[in-house]
Amino acid sequence: MYYDGYHFWGMHLIWWFFWLMLILWIFATPYYVPGQQKKNNSPLDVLKMRFASGQITTLEYEEKKKIIEDDYKNKC
Repeated sequence: MYYDGYHFWGMHLIWWFFWLMLILWIFATPYYVPGQQKKNNSPLDVLKMRFASGQITTLEYEEKKKIIEDDYKNKC
C-alpha cells in the first residue's frame, strides 16, 4: 500500500504527534502531584527554622523547645 511516495503519511503524522505529546506530558508534569502527601513541619522544626533565621533569641528558643518537648512527652 504505497501512495505516490507517501506511505500512509497521515497516520505517520498522527503517531508523531502522539509520541511528541506523550513526551511533553511526561516532562511537563509538575513534581507536585495532587493528592500526594506533603511532609508537614513539626513544631520543633518550625522553631529551629525561626531560631536559625534570627527571629527568636537563644533564651526564647530554649524556653519554647522545653515547652514543645514537655507537651510531646505528655501526649505519649
